[in-house]
Amino acid sequence: MFTKILIANRGEIAIRIIRACKEMGISTVAVYSQADKESLHTALADQAVCVGGSRAEDSYLDAKRIISAALATGAQAIHPGYGFLSENAEFARLCRQYGLTFIGPSAEVISRMGDKEAARKLMRENGVPTTPGTDVLSSPVEALKAAEAIGYPVMIKASAGGGGKGIRLVERPEDIERAFCTASAEAEKAFGDGRVYMEKYLAPSKHIEVQLLADQEGHIVCLGERECSIQKNHQKLIEESPSPGVTPGTREKLIAAAANAARAAEYTNAGTVEFLMDKSGQFYFMEMNTRLQVEHPVTELVTGIDIVKWQIRIAAGVPLDFTQQDIHLQGAAIECRINAIKASRVKFFHPPGGPWVRFDSFLYQGCDISPYYDSMLGKLIVYSSTREEAIRKMQSALCELIIDGVDNNIEEQIGIVRDRRFRAGDYYTDFIRYFKPKLKDK
Repeated sequence: MFTKILIANRGEIAIRIIRACKEMGISTVAVYSQADKESLHTALADQAVCVGGSRAEDSYLDAKRIISAALATGAQAIHPGYGFLSENAEFARLCRQYGLTFIGPSAEVISRMGDKEAARKLMRENGVPTTPGTDVLSSPVEALKAAEAIGYPVMIKASAGGGGKGIRLVERPEDIERAFCTASAEAEKAFGDGRVYMEKYLAPSKHIEVQLLADQEGHIVCLGERECSIQKNHQKLIEESPSPGVTPGTREKLIAAAANAARAAEYTNAGTVEFLMDKSGQFYFMEMNTRLQVEHPVTELVTGIDIVKWQIRIAAGVPLDFTQQDIHLQGAAIECRINAIKASRVKFFHPPGGPWVRFDSFLYQGCDISPYYDSMLGKLIVYSSTREEAIRKMQSALCELIIDGVDNNIEEQIGIVRDRRFRAGDYYTDFIRYFKPKLKDK
């Protein structure tokens, strides 16, 4: 087992990993930018190293500086968290080159699954259902012909990367050229790869993902599914497990497909297979995320398995000590992402409390919210024995959460969990399009 791990990330996920390491008796090294000098994760780690300027490009995305920090502090492994370098194959290769363990899948797997068109092809070859679509498109003219063959609406999507970048919904032929060019340009800027492909847009559909763990001995265990259909600008807002729209029979099929996908990819460590599912329960492979997910806590709560600790154990060569037959989803867990609308200083901060209520965050009274990074302030997660009780608990926790001084989306989240469709579990990826928040209670 490792004795020292460097966390190549910031904010709440860095804190989450630090806490897991402390419980395992592992020393931690935090890295920080000049903008994050006073960040909470630097105070909680055993050591902290500045790796550059405020911009992510000058610090958290500078692979060589992070490698140097790991070597200088005697760290044996690097946990990338999510975002930044977590799905960067070259960074994983650099870790291996300098004798450091990358806590995640191999560089080859990251590269293979990071190319979404290649990943779709691999899935088709291995019997995992995929949405009707194309290979990489060379031009708007080719895209127009493909759309006519597939049928509108269609999605033009970046072949590389993630996070909702390089994606455009196209409902009319006259919008193809603009969508193709803007998606390609956005992908080029975000990932250095402007290639795009097309797939049929399924509406209405649910965004369902399956969390899995795979050890170095070839054992694969799926930890149930998460419902991630409530999204805004292709970014998830609320996640829950288990999904209210997945039957036990469909769950078995999803798990079998996700395990098949992991075997085909020769996957190790924690990963997530994402699917789109229509009203009939038919599902299609979207992509595989080769990292820890933001929404992993809801899976931890309904399974009792600490995913971060198992990431570390697997990277150290420890085999899984449970099988698929040991996994039973108990109760219901919901996560709301709390995002800043504008960067500023936290004047007053009060997190909610009570049994099975958790707010994963880096906030403290007086801290500055940097404009340089992701807008997420924290994740509010609740657990209860039933979904109905979990919804009531989430509503109460949202009303108790106070982040004064920073414009945020707490009121929007309260409106969503009060919404009739959400409470009934009858919602799809187009939820926000038709969502009309209610006024505050008087």
